[in-house]
Amino acid sequence: MAVIAESGSNPDVDLLYDINGLAKDAPHWFDRAMEFVGEYGLLLAMVLLVVWCWWSVRRRGDGEVAATMAALVWAPLAAAIAVLVNVPIRGFVERPRPFLTHQGLDVLVSGKTDYSFVSDHATITMAMGVGLFIANRRFGLAGIGLALAEGFCRVYMGVHYPTDVVGGFALGTAVVLLLSPLATALLTPVMKAVEGSPRVGWIVRGRSATVGVVPGGRTALESEERDLAA
Repeated sequence: MAVIAESGSNPDVDLLYDINGLAKDAPHWFDRAMEFVGEYGLLLAMVLLVVWCWWSVRRRGDGEVAATMAALVWAPLAAAIAVLVNVPIRGFVERPRPFLTHQGLDVLVSGKTDYSFVSDHATITMAMGVGLFIANRRFGLAGIGLALAEGFCRVYMGVHYPTDVVGGFALGTAVVLLLSPLATALLTPVMKAVEGSPRVGWIVRGRSATVGVVPGGRTALESEERDLAA
């Protein structure tokens, strides 16, 4: 497959030099910080955001908690699937890392020998961000913001073209949205079963909001509703 954006006379490469050029003018400590943030920090922040969303949803414990939890579980699963989908894409496009074909880049992370298109980091973070948005809009917007920051960092670090990042955003979003109906249909019953379990129900619903089970197989909520109706 022909390599994308080998020539420096196109907007993709021009933007690469513009963004990566910021690293040359930045203090050494700032570049080291960006290296950590772009390689590990934002991924860790995304995981913590998912955990925070899970904690918030289970404490709220409303009637849609099982469906929300299903969407929340789908977020990291979708990210993993998107990365797997990227494996044949990378092999088909065979685009070298930008620092292998362009001179003068300030590369903050060494040892990158795999292909460049599309960015795994951008794919993972955007998939999780969009997945979070399906579960909870407030947390989802924060997740998408982290994904955009990740994309900027990958170009700043000199390890990806801007179009690698855009491609990762598109791939992560597509996998989440296209498979979301099927994933929700499969995961929601699982979350409802977990919710009704006396041992692990706390995973889905907080203890103060847990629906207990009374003799006869009915939940405490169902029993209370029937008593009121009588």
